[in-house]
Amino acid sequence: MAAISQLEQEMMTKARRQIPQCQDPVEKLRLQCLARGASGIKGLGRAFRIMDDNYSNSLDLEEFAKGLQNYGLSLQPEEVQDIFQRFDRNGNGTINFDEFLNTIRPLMSNARKQVILEAFHKMDKTGDGVITVEDLKGVYNPKCHQKYRNGEWNERQVFQHFLENFDSPNNKDGQVTVEEFLNYYSGVSASIDSDAYFVVMMKNEWKI
Repeated sequence: MAAISQLEQEMMTKARRQIPQCQDPVEKLRLQCLARGASGIKGLGRAFRIMDDNYSNSLDLEEFAKGLQNYGLSLQPEEVQDIFQRFDRNGNGTINFDEFLNTIRPLMSNARKQVILEAFHKMDKTGDGVITVEDLKGVYNPKCHQKYRNGEWNERQVFQHFLENFDSPNNKDGQVTVEEFLNYYSGVSASIDSDAYFVVMMKNEWKI
């Protein structure tokens, strides 16, 4: 994670600079997420999941607006309406938020997506589509962590802290889905211009 921290800070600064000049509501929403760091878009996905009380994988305008508000994004009511109407393609008054998040994510090449998925599948030892503390055993080495070395944390605490990199601050469940992993690394990807550099960084980070 240390390898991306400086790039992430640069991305956040760049996004904050661009927000005041941005006229397109969708791009403005994307920039506000990126201004929160690599986990910004992933956090928005979590906020929408919480709003989806009936597990329909869709939101009406009121739920959509409330999800944005709960996540602390600053958009005018007319901008929220504009975004919603763009994604309500069949005019039935709801939007599918998987499709929405796929569009909000910064564009990634197939090479980037492939290496992200490769890293996820390496971590997901059980193959159930979710990374948990149990999956990390034997894959992620806790002995390199400073708090493990000084005896402050045990192995499980190190693993939980590691998973929190991908977790939402407001809804920590100690599990990371492939969607959250992609959402997180789409933010990281936005901070790196070169496909080749991104792929090398991922391979080094995850030993793949």
